[in-house]
Amino acid sequence: MPTKTALRPAAGSVPEADALPDDVAALRGLIVHQALMIKKLKAQLATLRRHRFGTKSEALDQPELAIEEMEEAQGAAEAAGDAGVSDGSEADAAATRRQPKRRPLPSHLPREEIVHAPDSSCSNCGEPMRPLGQDVREVLDYVPGRFVVHRHVRPKLSCRACGTVAQEPMPSLPIERGTPGPGLIAHVLVSKYADHLPLYRQAQIYEREGVSLDRSTMADWVGRSASLLHPLVDAIGRHALGGAALFNDDTPVPVLDPGRGRTKTGRLWAYIRDERPWAGPAPPAAFYRYSPDRKGDRPAEHMKPFSGILHADGYAGYDRLYGERTGIAEMACMAHVRRKLFDIAQSTGSPVAKEALERIAQLYAVEKQARGLPPHERLALRQREAAPVMDDLRAWMDGTLAQLPGRSSLA
Repeated sequence: MPTKTALRPAAGSVPEADALPDDVAALRGLIVHQALMIKKLKAQLATLRRHRFGTKSEALDQPELAIEEMEEAQGAAEAAGDAGVSDGSEADAAATRRQPKRRPLPSHLPREEIVHAPDSSCSNCGEPMRPLGQDVREVLDYVPGRFVVHRHVRPKLSCRACGTVAQEPMPSLPIERGTPGPGLIAHVLVSKYADHLPLYRQAQIYEREGVSLDRSTMADWVGRSASLLHPLVDAIGRHALGGAALFNDDTPVPVLDPGRGRTKTGRLWAYIRDERPWAGPAPPAAFYRYSPDRKGDRPAEHMKPFSGILHADGYAGYDRLYGERTGIAEMACMAHVRRKLFDIAQSTGSPVAKEALERIAQLYAVEKQARGLPPHERLALRQREAAPVMDDLRAWMDGTLAQLPGRSSLA
């Protein structure tokens, strides 16, 4: 009976019984190949399980969320145009029609009066001023745990001697023609972005407290607040990108894709300036940028003002950033190297991966000693303690690699 030819199955497949080779050496090779594939797939599965965010998310194809996003963008655009003067156009009339009718502020809420009174003496002639009525404007605000209405009372005083009328100006508000106070706007923003409460859910929560706030109204507040916060964001960006060293990483985020019944994947890029580990004088800062994809053009655009050392992972999109032309030097990230070995050690119990982690731990022990030291002392410590460990690690890895199956995850 002729010997069957040894077959190499496709990745992840199991050969039929009649397709198995009769040759013992070929069978052993097939078993080794299948064992390697199983190990590799187990490692991939374990990694995916650890990196997965949650178990089962809510369906994100909710019209309310898509509408919120559009209304927020509309609010931001209208805020940018508020500096101009209305020309009474059809666009202005349409914007007015879009706004829901403003309801009276609930009467059951406690009122706190804030009186802005002018000087009781006339600024013109020095004579005493007498009351001449007052203007009252109510602003709905929020203090932790409860709503409150602040009544801004501005008494008018008049001088009998010369007829001068005095009144304090109304304090500036985040939205001059609206009723929300800064505390309420801050609460809405924190609830939406930090607590992940969509505006329509916030509206339901506030309704239980007897306060009716339309989702579209809050969406307008969010859009206008984004416009107000631009100068702060720009200032943080200038500070973060103005240092000599920058830490960078990106993370995927699900983004609503209205009309397709699913989400698409965007990217959040974090740019961190933190000089505390080497006793630098500048305060730490985190600067975030969003992009709809992970093209290399994105970090290149974000980091145009930066020159110095970039500490990042091995993403190929960063390659164009490094060099004399850009003034950016690469600092590779040991944490990303360690992470892959950790995943294999956790999923397979590989003694080789565990030894690699133990060797890398020696480098981290040196860094623990270096934390907070000035640069010249850190450099001396690393050359004395870390350089020999790194040299040994490289030699050990080169020697061990030759003994590993070339197609394995560990290799």
